[in-house]
Amino acid sequence: MLRMSVAFGRLLRRAGLAAGPDRVVGFAGALEELDVANREDVYWAGRVTLCSRPEDFEVYDRAFKVFWEGKEGLKVPDPPGSTFSIRLSPDSVQPPKKSAEKNEKGDEAVRLRFSPVDVLRKKDFADCTPEEFAELYRLMADLRLSGATRRSRRLEPAHRGRHDQRRTLRGAMRTGGEPMRHRYRKARDRPRRVVLLCDVSGSMASYSRALLRFMHASVASGEPVEAFVMGTRLTRVTRELATRNPDRALREAAKAIEDWSGGTRLGDTVKEFVDVWGQRGMARGAVVVLLSDGWDRGDVEVLADAMRRIHRLAHRVIWVNPLKAAPGYQPLARGMAAALPHVDVFLSGHNFESLQELAYAVAGASTERYQ
Repeated sequence: MLRMSVAFGRLLRRAGLAAGPDRVVGFAGALEELDVANREDVYWAGRVTLCSRPEDFEVYDRAFKVFWEGKEGLKVPDPPGSTFSIRLSPDSVQPPKKSAEKNEKGDEAVRLRFSPVDVLRKKDFADCTPEEFAELYRLMADLRLSGATRRSRRLEPAHRGRHDQRRTLRGAMRTGGEPMRHRYRKARDRPRRVVLLCDVSGSMASYSRALLRFMHASVASGEPVEAFVMGTRLTRVTRELATRNPDRALREAAKAIEDWSGGTRLGDTVKEFVDVWGQRGMARGAVVVLLSDGWDRGDVEVLADAMRRIHRLAHRVIWVNPLKAAPGYQPLARGMAAALPHVDVFLSGHNFESLQELAYAVAGASTERYQ
């Protein structure tokens, strides 16, 4: 931590900040007490210990993004007569033998230890650049939604369980009619269906595209996943998202969604899902995931009743609200407040790390109810 703090302090001094040794040591000490994988903790620790006046904040922010997040395209302003550049090596996880080396132009270059991917996993989708989204989409391709298993009526061979008379007698025919080995069978376990309902109204514009990309990865994985989008109407997009090519899948889904970034009738669309699809068996025993900020212009009693019906049908109901990650968040939106009593797990879904948490919850690893 001290070596990284010294390198960061050197960058700040070259950019004109008075980040002296005492401040750098204070920053290093703060990092020892924090989770360095948490971008917000590292950011505020540095801002408090390394900045001495409000005028330093802009330079600090740009330097932080270059040094800790790998934003090579950002230029850190230099004081007059100074030249300084940073060369990133995000895959290096070993401490460098030298804290600094000279590049071909004679500028000082700093080799970083931390991978920008680790920071990207925690970054809010609303703050990501197109380049960062491209990397996130590659990570999402490896993320799978597999529901908790359930016993089916189909049976499979087993070492113990119910006696399989037919297979036992068939084996006895090969040994002169003597059943030398008894055969058994048991009920087969299969993953529960996962149903995704994503809000694509205007209030979800900062998150809906990333969440749809996540839905594509889930549907295309081959697991039993159904996908719907909700705006002023309900649209099933499972078939459009089933193709392996993510860009083609998103284009086909966009054609099917007539009300993208429009208004929201959350209660009506959830009710439509229950009436048209849920009662026909799609939600029965399934893991139902709603991805929405909870804003609803309609009658919230309609939403509350629809959620009550879903909760009775489904194995588990999960609500994913990107706004939940905001400091001090309270579910004050009328729709959100009406839905929560019928929700088993309440998650944020604002970044990749929270989508990993969603995958665990779908698989049954998390059963914590919203308090």
